[in-house]
Amino acid sequence: MIRLGGKYQHLVHGFGCGCLSPEVQHASRRLEDLSRRGVLAGLGAAFFAAAAPPIAFAQAPASPSKILLKQAKVFDGKSSTAQSGVQVLIEGSRITAIDTTNSAPPADATVIDCGGRFLMPGLIDAHWHSLFAAVPVATAVTGDPGVIFTASTAEAQRTLLRGFTTVRDVGGPVFSFKQAIDTGVIPGPRIYPSGAMITTSGGHGDLRMLTDIPRTPAQLSIVETSGGAVIADSAAEVQLRVREQFMQGASQIKMVGGGGVSSPRSPLDMTTFSESDLRAGIAVAQDWNTYVTVHAYAPKTVQRAIAAGAACIEHAHLMDEDTAKLMADKGIWLSIQPFLSAEDAVPLTGPSAERLQQVFAGTLTAYEFARKYKIKTAWGSDMLFSPDMTARQGKMLTHLSRWYSNAEILQMATSTNAELLALSGPRNPYPGKLGVLEAGAFADMLVVDGNPLEDINLLNQPEKSLSVIIKDGKVFKNTLAA
Repeated sequence: MIRLGGKYQHLVHGFGCGCLSPEVQHASRRLEDLSRRGVLAGLGAAFFAAAAPPIAFAQAPASPSKILLKQAKVFDGKSSTAQSGVQVLIEGSRITAIDTTNSAPPADATVIDCGGRFLMPGLIDAHWHSLFAAVPVATAVTGDPGVIFTASTAEAQRTLLRGFTTVRDVGGPVFSFKQAIDTGVIPGPRIYPSGAMITTSGGHGDLRMLTDIPRTPAQLSIVETSGGAVIADSAAEVQLRVREQFMQGASQIKMVGGGGVSSPRSPLDMTTFSESDLRAGIAVAQDWNTYVTVHAYAPKTVQRAIAAGAACIEHAHLMDEDTAKLMADKGIWLSIQPFLSAEDAVPLTGPSAERLQQVFAGTLTAYEFARKYKIKTAWGSDMLFSPDMTARQGKMLTHLSRWYSNAEILQMATSTNAELLALSGPRNPYPGKLGVLEAGAFADMLVVDGNPLEDINLLNQPEKSLSVIIKDGKVFKNTLAA
């Protein structure tokens, strides 16, 4: 983990929606420029070949067209228990049968004997930043696209090997990277991309230097050209920037409604967009038949986003009871991260450290409200800028045991998170069922050596506990092979 001070202390981001420093914005801009020229695919393939671990990790073309997993204890993503003696047939990218009769496998199927092990859907992280999750600030500052590609490619593989077969990316120029994963050039999770988050001048994500003020709308800043964030200070600008993200392939949009932890000039209590500006962006998303999620911590900020028509709120750690009631009454989704202590964040100093303590204190109350009022709650980790932190992705999931049973945790990280992803409607890049094990669903699944319903900490030890990892019907890890 990198400890930073002085001018770099505000660059790190343990959570708070993927804001990027000017230096990282510069690196991101170079990265996006190259990816638009098609360099990503070649770099990704080369870096994957160099970085692949020596475990049983198969490239997509090597996977058979039919796979039968037999003698499994199946958790379907929705139930509170697992059923023993089940076998699951995969054909292509889909599950075609859940069989309790132990029928003979098709003659052309590859059989994986689970030996009574636990079979569950692949995990879903609802708040992730694919291109910057594991890029240390010191590396990002160099702006070397090759290094950034290397780190991001390796991290995509590690994310998959931790059992996360799908992520919702809520800030970053990830469109080309997603394409490289989808086409099998590099291994990694499915990505639901938001593209650049939409913010205001002085809002969370606007990390321009003071020398860049005043803003000239006709001349984009590094913040905007990077693809990490774009600034919009009127309803017309909001509409333009939202439409640009959809042109690039966004499945949903993230708008920044208030302040953030790591932005040096945006305290958590501030509210940025007016209700009418929020409505402008949300209306565009509705015209595209998808939704907007709004970054918001403070009660006023959350309430304004709800009044404007937001379908989901990111964070909301500082919400009060009235706000929680409102979210429940309106059926608004809460995408929140269980940050409990300094171990869950890259070290910060100054105002950012003070805001960090506010979030830690608010986490406990926010989850209590979510439980009390039965708010539709999604889980995400929001790890950034450190491979040491991303390795805690599973640990962040186990933090939920403070409020939820093991079965509820598994449900949240599979079928419940999948329900949130499905709000993207026709913009869904992977139309079909995720987060469940049932006929017709995508074949994304994990074989666990142990029972997470009894010991949720198994998901914090993926290198030991995950025997098989399958995404899209392709075997990416199998330690059970003869």
